This record gives sequence, C-alpha cells and structure tokens, in this order.
Amino acid sequence: MAGNLTREEARERARLLEVRTYQIELDLTRSDQTFGSTTTIRFGCSRPGASSFVDLVAPAVRAVTLNGAALDPAEVFDGERIALPELAADNELTVVADAAFMRTGEGLHRFVDPVDGGTYLYSQFETADAHRMFAGFDQPDLKATFELTVFAPTAWEVVSNTAPDVVREPVAERGDGTTRWHFPPTERMSTYITALIAGPYHVVRDSHDGIPLGVYCRRSLAEHLDADAILDVTKRGFDFYHRLFGLRYPFGKYDQLFVPEFNAGAMENAGAVTFLEDYVFRSRVTDARYERRAETILHEMAHMWFGDLVTMRWWDDLWLNESFATYASVYCQANATRWTGAWTTFANVEKAWAYRQDQLPSTHPIAADIPDIRAVEVNFDGITYAKGASVLKQLVAWVGEDAFFEGVRAYFAEHAYGNTTLADLLRALERTSGRELESWSKEWLETAGVNTLRPEFTVGADGAFTSFTVLQEAPADHPTLRSHRVAIGLYDRTDDGVLRRHRVELDVVGARTEVPELLGHGQPDLVLLNDDDLTYAKVRLDERSLRTLVEQVGAIRESLPRALGFSAAWDMTRDAELPARDYVRLVLAGIRGVTDVSVAQTLLRQATQATYQYASPAWRDTGLRLLADGLYDLLHAAEPGGDLQLAYTHAFLGVASSAEHLRFIAGLLDGSAPLPGLEVDTDLRWSLLHALVSAGAADDAAIAAELERDPTAAGERAAATARASVPTPQAKARAWQQIAAGDELANAVFRATVGGFVNPAQAELLEPYAEKFFAIVGDVWSRWTSDQAQTFAIACYPALSIDERTIRMTDDYIAANDPPAALRRLLLEGRAGIHRALHARARDAQAGAAEGV
Repeated sequence: MAGNLTREEARERARLLEVRTYQIELDLTRSDQTFGSTTTIRFGCSRPGASSFVDLVAPAVRAVTLNGAALDPAEVFDGERIALPELAADNELTVVADAAFMRTGEGLHRFVDPVDGGTYLYSQFETADAHRMFAGFDQPDLKATFELTVFAPTAWEVVSNTAPDVVREPVAERGDGTTRWHFPPTERMSTYITALIAGPYHVVRDSHDGIPLGVYCRRSLAEHLDADAILDVTKRGFDFYHRLFGLRYPFGKYDQLFVPEFNAGAMENAGAVTFLEDYVFRSRVTDARYERRAETILHEMAHMWFGDLVTMRWWDDLWLNESFATYASVYCQANATRWTGAWTTFANVEKAWAYRQDQLPSTHPIAADIPDIRAVEVNFDGITYAKGASVLKQLVAWVGEDAFFEGVRAYFAEHAYGNTTLADLLRALERTSGRELESWSKEWLETAGVNTLRPEFTVGADGAFTSFTVLQEAPADHPTLRSHRVAIGLYDRTDDGVLRRHRVELDVVGARTEVPELLGHGQPDLVLLNDDDLTYAKVRLDERSLRTLVEQVGAIRESLPRALGFSAAWDMTRDAELPARDYVRLVLAGIRGVTDVSVAQTLLRQATQATYQYASPAWRDTGLRLLADGLYDLLHAAEPGGDLQLAYTHAFLGVASSAEHLRFIAGLLDGSAPLPGLEVDTDLRWSLLHALVSAGAADDAAIAAELERDPTAAGERAAATARASVPTPQAKARAWQQIAAGDELANAVFRATVGGFVNPAQAELLEPYAEKFFAIVGDVWSRWTSDQAQTFAIACYPALSIDERTIRMTDDYIAANDPPAALRRLLLEGRAGIHRALHARARDAQAGAAEGV
C-alpha cells in the first residue's frame, strides 16, 4: 500500500472528478531496478477551477503535463501525490516517471528464478498500489477504461486484462530484442483490478463456452503444472455461475497465472487472476490442498461479477466483495465439483477463523468503518471473509435460496460496471424476498461479536423431553441478541453409528426460545444445536451430549455434524470451559473415524495448538508425547500411500521429540527406514529435515546439503525456515538480525525466516525477543511497506511468551507511544491471545489437580 488516502479525500475527489480513460505505456527493459511509466488520463471536473491530485509513488517523475501546460515535478510531486491545480471541465494529464520494481509482493513485483535465471514480473494492487506502476486516481469508485502498451524482451509473455491485439511486434529502432505489446481498452473498471504479468511464463491455452482460457506458471515449474485439473474446475465454475448469476462472464478472455512470492492466496484482477504459485504442487499433497485450490479458483471467479463488474464504492463495504465470493465459491464447490462436502470444510476452517477473530478486542461489524487505506489493510480478516460468508449463509436461510439469488441477479443487472453500497444489495433482496432486511442488517452486519446458543431441557420419567429451550447469550462488550434460523438435530448411538433420529428447524429470537416441537421426543445421546450449520453462533453441549462426543465422535456417520461437534469442543477449549488435555484426548479418540482429510488436518492442528498454548505447562510434555505416540501409530496403520498417511506424518513431525521418534524421522529422510506407501519427495524431505533441525538433531551442514539438492526458490525458502529453527541462542540471534532488516529481504524469504524463528517448541529461546520486538515495532510500522510491516507486527509479537509480563509490556508500549490505530489493533489482538491462553492454562491446571497430575 502506497500512501494513505482517507475516505473523505476519496469522497471529495469522486464528487469532483469523472475519470474516463487511461493510456499507459510501460518500458520493462531499462534495468533491474526501475521501468519507464508514461500515463495519459482523460477526465472531467464538475467544478472548473478546482484543484485535486493524482496518486503516484515513484523514484523519479520526469514530466507532468496538464492540459498542454508543463508543471514542475519538483513543485507538484511530494513522493506520493501530484497536485493538479486549476482543473478545466475536460482535462488531459500526462505523467512520465521512472517507477520501481518491488520485492515485497506489492506494486509491480520482480523475481529472478534461481533455477534458470528467468525474470518474472506481476502486479498486485489491492487495496491501493496501482500507483506504484502508473499515475492514477487510485480508489475503487473512480472507474475508467485502461489501454496498455508494453515494451518487453522478445522471449517474454505479457498478460493484462484484455487480450492483446499486438503481440511481440519488433521495435526495429531499439535493435536490442525488444518487442511491443498492445492491449486494447478494457471495460470500465477500478484501478486495483488492473493487471500486468510479464516474463518467460509457460502457458497452457484452452477455451470454454466461447471464453479463451490460459493457465500460466514459471518455466521451471511447468512439469508440475496440472493444467487439466485447474481447467476442469474453471469450466465447472463458469457453467455454474452463468446459470446462477444470469449474466455471462463480462471480461472476454480469462487467464489464471501462478506467480512467485505472492503474498495472498490469489487476486481477482479482471480477466487476469494471479495465484500463489504454491498451488502448483511440486510434491505430493493431500486432497485438502486440491480442495483449497479449487475453492480459491472459484472464489476469484465469483469476484468477476461481485467485485469487478459491480464494485463497492469505498472499502467500508469490502465484505460485499469477500464475503460473497467466499459464500459463492463454497456453494459452487458443493454443487458443481467433486468436493460435495465443502460446507464441512467451511465449518471447520473458515468458521473457526471467524469465531477466533470475532472474539478479539479488535472485532468489528461486517460492514466496517474504514476511515483510510491503512485501516482497510488490517481488515482482510476472518470477519470480512469467513463471518461475512457465514452470515450470508444465514441470510440465504432467512430469505430463501431462490429469492436470494433472484435478488443477486437483479443487483448485477442494475449496477453492472458501477459502484454500490450495502443498501443497494439489501434493496434488491427485499424486493425479491418480501422480507424487511433493515433490522436484519442492524443485527448481523452493523454489530460485532458472536452469540452462544445452549440447550436447556427437562426430561420426564419416561426419558422424553417435557421442556426444551434454546438459550442465547452475547458477550458484555457486544450485547446484541440476534435472530437465528437454526436446526436442532437429535442423534442416537446405534449399532450402525451415531445417527440423526429427528430434526426441527426454527427461528431463535431473543434470550429464550421455546421449542415445543421437541416435547415428547425421547432424549437422544447427542443434542446438536445449529445442525446443518445454518447460522453463525457458538454452540454448547449438555453433559450427556459431550460424553457422547468424547466417547463416540468417530461413530457420527455424517461429516458435517461430526465437524460441528468437534467445533463445539474446540470453542469450549478456547473459552476455558473444556480443559485442553480433554480436547487432545477427544481428538485422539475420534480421529480414526474421520475420513475427511481436511477435517483431520484441522483437528490435528488444533490439538497441537491446544497442547502448546492452552494446556498447563506442567502437562505440555505429556500432551506432546500422547500426540506423537498416537500419530506414530496412526501413520503406520493408515492406508499406504493414502492422504491420511501423509496428513498424520506431517502432524507427527510437529510434535515428535523423543529419541525413538527422531531416529524414525532420520530413517525416513536418509531412506534407511522407509514407510510403505510414503513417498519421501522434495517437500516432505524439507519437512523431515525441519523436524530434525528443530529438535537439535541436524545442523547447518545438513541444511546446506539439502539446499544443494533443491536449489529452487522453494528450496531457498525452506532453508531459511530451517536455519531460523536451529534451537540455539546464536541461531535465533542471526534470524532476528535478518528479520529486523526485513525490508531488505524479498517478502517470501522474510516470511520463511519468521516462520522458522517463531517455533512453538522453542518458546524459552524466544523470551529475550519480547523486549526487542517492542523496541523496533514502531519504526518498522512507519518505514516498511504495509504488507511486511503487518507480517512483522503479527508474526513477531511475543505470542509464545504466555505470561502477565507480556501483557504489561504491550500495555506499557501502547500507553507510552500511542501507536497508529492499525498497529494498536494488531498489538491488542496479540495481547488478547496471551490473555485467552492464560485462562485456558488455568482451567487445564485445575483439571490436572483433579486428576492428581
């Protein structure tokens, strides 16, 4: 993010200006540091004589010409903005600049492949980094058309939002192998979804339903690119969305580009979607990764309609983009692909993220208050994505599926190529559903916090319910009691497993909702509130239901109720209602019955977190041994070569520490003790080595030898992680020195180093770095680019120093320095994690005392 445009500045500029066209000329052949950027913008002004500004971040501005008059760059350019005085009714602005290639994944990122020396470029502009590549009015509601001319080396592919009408035209007068590409004007769109990707990319081309398709990756990854699988999901997505949205894909061709050192999962550039290249799997991964990739593909495709065609007016309504795309992608995945259990994954992964985020002190309404660009940068969070999608699922249940999508189709038709607010969507849905949604919006979109639903019932002598009530609670800081559409399932233990006997669906409103439909039904072994996961709320289990879950969770036949049961137990653990050791035992007892690998991986990750963070320190080693022993048995008993075997192996590597287990890992790595069916490929080798290094059983020489075997960009990142994981004070000091100079590192290497430094098994070694963090975080925040500053503030916060001292240090820093609001938010989120862990550890210690442990 370059600059910090405020909402009021954006509103004023939008009232004043009508932007019509951009003509952009880029010369990518000049040097490895800068490129030529010439931009001509034609725009109108509603108040002739008024002044405004255009955004640009560049090392040098060579010329500024406004309506034929030259402006002195030294006078009008301040490093982030170019002042535009005395505008006419119709204006033409030309800016000639030297723009900078970036190494942080923002602006126009430049990467050199260590395998073959190829140079690869790609743009990343959300939320406001387009003006690192060209001068522009960089806000979402000043849409225009964009026409690009690009000069690039002849061997390169060049991709933008439209298909080129001039491809590799030789530039004779240059005589240096430079060719010219020309991309005709786009449809009207926002600056942040414009795109440029260039380099010697490998490409696979296809078409579907009249839409030209392209799949790109680096040449050195081409052998691993499973383009057919990617294109299959793409084609299914187009067919499904065309039917669902009632409007054909609006941007001509559709390219998907897997690019190096990407900061996010993907970016919805119109017609030129960029993806994290880790989605090109160079080693074997479980089906959970393919499922996640498919969801990401469908998420970005949904943005072509919701976000690109119809765009929020300002970042207050970021959720309109992200929540809808998340909901639509899971809905499409469940109905149009082989991942029919996508809602189970959503319940375990996305909703867990949302519940965690919504219980932090920084929680905010889905429709958030975003005063400036800095504020939105920290709002790409679990509320904007996962809670928003959960609430949309609740809205679909509230208004009805047919009415919801009829309203969405009307919304697209009415606002195509324009900008909207929340009110525009709600009006469309009110018209099609007949439901009044203002009160629903106030409850769900304009308030923060998560409700808790508990069953309260009485049972007669015959074992049948004589009363049944759903109790709704809200946290004191956010006391809203909402209207929920929920289902209640009654499940019994049977010879065929734990099966649902009865289901009722109803509206839960207020603090108490009677459920007369259940009176006379026999008490089941498991009462599951929010069955089918219709609403967004934490649920609690009665004593008998919790006992069934602990004893029989693996016998629950359907994946979604089983996942909801685990989710309830995890919430209870995080809220210090269930001891962490009991959650670990629950997972170990039930994991054999979990055949969904995505759910299994989530549960094992949570059990590991519970052991390191939420269990009493006196029990931690016991818990780690339990997990390691259990996983050792599971990975040996799993189907050879199956996904679960691989998932168990990776989970095992995160907790193994005994001499026996380390010998086993070493045997897998050197091939002396292979496990039938387990292919020890490149990425698994790094995982095995990382486990050994973290335990002090392998050294820098072993890391260097492995990097020699794998001298790729991924290998360099893995080596950086391993070196930072060496369990010595000297290694931690070296890693910290690199991290503290992180703005000098490429973003991907920086993140890899941080990942190895912050090792939960090495909390004691990290104690000295709490004070070091607070000593530099303010400088980092003010000097570094937005993405890397956020990474540092989140990942390097002393979250593993779980004691009151860390809380005091956080409070003292905030009181003494009054940090910017976005940084203050991240620090308070870290503090809240310490506070929660302390409460959970106290609860677990009580359980240990009761057990005599």
